[in-house]
This record gives sequence, structure tokens and C-alpha cells, in this order.
Amino acid sequence: MDRVSNFTEKIKTSYTAKGESIYLGAGILDGEIIAGAEVNLSLKMMNRHGLIAGATGTGKTRTLQLIAEQLSDAGVPVFMLDVKGDLSGLNQAGFTNPKIEERATALNITYSPSGFPVELYSLSGKKGAQMRASVLEFGPVLLSKILGLNETQSGVMAVIFKYADDNKLQLVDLDDLKKVISYLSSGPGAAEIKESYGSISGSTSGTILRKIVTIEQQGLAQIFGEKSFDIQDMFSRVDGKGVISLLNISDVQNQPVLFSTFLLSLLAEIFYTMPEAGDIEKPKLVFFFDEAHLLFKDSQKAFLEQIETIIRLIRSKGIGVFFCTQSPMDVPDTILGQLGNRVQHALRAFTPNDVEALKKTVNTYPRSEFYEIDRVLTSLGTGQALITVLNEKGIPTEVVATHLIPPRAIMGPMSEADCDTLMQSSSLYQKYQEVIDPISAHDILTQRINEKMAADEEVKEQEIENRPSSRAEKSTFEKVINAPITRQIGTAIVRGLFGMLTGKKPRIRY
Repeated sequence: MDRVSNFTEKIKTSYTAKGESIYLGAGILDGEIIAGAEVNLSLKMMNRHGLIAGATGTGKTRTLQLIAEQLSDAGVPVFMLDVKGDLSGLNQAGFTNPKIEERATALNITYSPSGFPVELYSLSGKKGAQMRASVLEFGPVLLSKILGLNETQSGVMAVIFKYADDNKLQLVDLDDLKKVISYLSSGPGAAEIKESYGSISGSTSGTILRKIVTIEQQGLAQIFGEKSFDIQDMFSRVDGKGVISLLNISDVQNQPVLFSTFLLSLLAEIFYTMPEAGDIEKPKLVFFFDEAHLLFKDSQKAFLEQIETIIRLIRSKGIGVFFCTQSPMDVPDTILGQLGNRVQHALRAFTPNDVEALKKTVNTYPRSEFYEIDRVLTSLGTGQALITVLNEKGIPTEVVATHLIPPRAIMGPMSEADCDTLMQSSSLYQKYQEVIDPISAHDILTQRINEKMAADEEVKEQEIENRPSSRAEKSTFEKVINAPITRQIGTAIVRGLFGMLTGKKPRIRY
């Protein structure tokens, strides 16, 4: 058997699935595209998570798009982060051009443009349906990450949440959080928590409050509140196709910690609320975590442990998570080891750090009789990737350089007018326009403080009413009148007046 036949046979054997699968492209051997060496990703294995990595401009976004399209066709809903706003074109059928035709011909496929059902979401409410979560749903760990708190301040945040939970104080928005902090640090609650929870210093509470105000000044307070996002809305289908939910962050790109942590909060809610699914033929939802390096950068141990726990266990809920970033080194080892499917676009080795990252990446791949991994990773073209996934038995497949298929929808943003039309016609857009202001911690504590002030005032008034006023008057007037010398002087005055009237000289006894 010649080299090409051997390569084709091994790739087909390694990547052929009995159940439903996604067609990614065809293998490349010695610079030649081998159309028969089809590379497929089993839907059954997509809840084993994955990594899509590569330098800027190597085609990661289009890889996300082509996978999302085929998942939608298979009836699997998708949630994706739209960093630049250029994935909204998934809603409209694409157009053929010479480059697409050339790629289709090389892969021996027919290019069939198609649009897909899309829902647009936004953290600002300007680019899609407003996504919100209550402060309580974020929890102390994720909220501390958003606010950039150190370990001491994060510990105080945990105390605040514990107190709110113990006292049934609903934390909905940032006003609730600020009220509880003030109440426990400098208000009536300071003495109340001292024994059971410990005191909160003024400097720590002041720092946390200033960080909250910063979020408010940046116009991002609206993501905390009600109506909060219902995760069931991510599991929708239209005409048998899975809905592709896009969170547009093009207008909040300067807040990477905020949007990356918000995505993790959605994953956490899915993890804690979805029932166990067991071993299913295709995932219930695939979650693409773009710009993943922002999630892990400068993260505390507790935060990383929470991510690790979610990623390790959420697959049993039928959820697949794909991290997208520039280098595999952006993802901590404890999480990278749980990503069974890998699509690696070209890496660049321009600096010593790049060279070191390349060496580490090469060492994570199994050996191949067809490739020198380091050379392949630095020579892949746009729309090409080095792939290894899990087959239906959970065994890693052969490493293969792959010429990827072209997406079938528009590879770019839809027009502003089309976006507006899509939003206005969406029932979810109308649903999340509504803002709910329930009775929460701010209202309860305000009432509690007012009642205490009223009670204190009533006690003062009662004390004034209970004072013996007659005794107070006697202490000043009667004592003077009843004093001996005062009586004598008074008598002399009276007698003097009597003498003036009668002409008699008064007698005064001493």
C-alpha cells in the first residue's frame, strides 16, 4: 500500500462514525488535499469538550461558524460569544465566490448556501435582547472576579452573601449589594454580625463599594437585575434546527473580565439546574467560549477551582464546552486535560515565548507517522488546522492536518437594518425588555432602618413625657420662695409697704 492510500485508510478508519457526525474537512498529506481522507467529529463525543486555538487571522472564527452551522442542522442548539459582531451573518445564506468554489472542489463537495435560526443577545441591551443575572445568581466568587477583589475582599463578599442568605435578603441588583455592605459595615448591622460572622472594616467595605460604583459609572449596572436570563431559552429549535444564540459584546470589548465571567455564570447555572443526561447520542447544547484566555487571566484559586468543577461534571448534563483562544497555553493544565477534541490552527514563533509555547503544544500531541508536528503547526494556511478528536469509543483519533470546509452562511455581520428587523421580530427580545423591581434587600433594610429610627424617636419622646415636671419647677422656684432668708426679706417688703400706707414705722425682727 502506497503512502497516500495508507494515509487515507487510516484517516477514514479513525474518523468514521456510526452515529451522526460533523464533517470538518479532508486530510492534507505532503501539501496535497486528499478528499477521500474525510475528517469527522462525532456528535456523541461533543460533550467531551474541546479546544479551538490559533494565531489571529488563521480562521478560528470561521471554524466556530462551520461547526455551529452543522450543529444547528443536527438540531443541537448553540451558544456563542460574538466578539466583533461579525457572526450575525449566520442568519442569512452566504454567497459563492471563486475562493469558496476552489475550496469546495478540492474537498469534492457541493457548496450549498444556507441561513440558520439566530437569536441576538447583548449585555448593554443595544445589540440584542438584554441579558441579565441577579447578584445572587452570580454568587460571591464570580462577583469578586468581576470587581477585581483580592482574597481578603473576596472573603468579605462571601460573608455578605452568607448573611443575606441567612436573613432571606434577596440580592437582585447592585443597589441591594451596596445597601447590605453599608448596613453591615457602618450601619445597625455592624454589631449584629460581629459575633456570628466577624466585623467588616471600613476600609474593606469602602474599597468594595468604590469598585461597584466604577461598574455603574461604566454603564454596565443593567446586567445585574431582573428579569434575569432564563437558560431554557438557549435550548430552542426552529423547524427542527437548533437555534444559534449569539451574545454580541462588540460594544463592551473593553470589559473582558465582565463578559467572560458572565458567560461562566451561565455555565454555572446550567450545571446546577440541568438534570443528569447520561450517555446520549448528541449534546443538548454546545457552548463556545471565545477569548477564553480572558477568563483565566489573573484568576484566584477559588475561581479556577469552580471552572474546573463545572467543566469536569457538566458533560454528564449533556452539555459540550469548547474554549477558543490563541494558544493552548492560555488554558490551565487542569482544564486543558479535560478537552478531548482539539482543532489547532497555525501557531507563530516570532518571539522566545512563542517558541516555548510551540514546544509545549507539540508535546501534547501523540506521535504521527505522517507529520512533524512542529513544522505543520507553523506552516498551516488560513482555513487549515491540525485536528485530533475522540472517536465514538472515546479513543483519540490520528493527528491530521485538515483543509476545512467553508461556512454556508454569510461570513460577516448582517446589516444594521436586518439586525433591527431580527430583534424586533424576536419574542425573546420583547421578553427581556421588561425590567422587574421586586422587593429585595434594599427595600427590606431601608424599612428596617426606618422602623428602628422611628422606635428610637418614640423612646425619646416617652422619656420626655415621663419626666416629673412639677418636681423640676420646685427645684428652681419653690426652693427659693421657701428659703428662710427669702421669707424674711419678703415679710420686710410687705411691712414696708404697709407702713407707707398707714404712716406707721414697721418693726423688723432679726
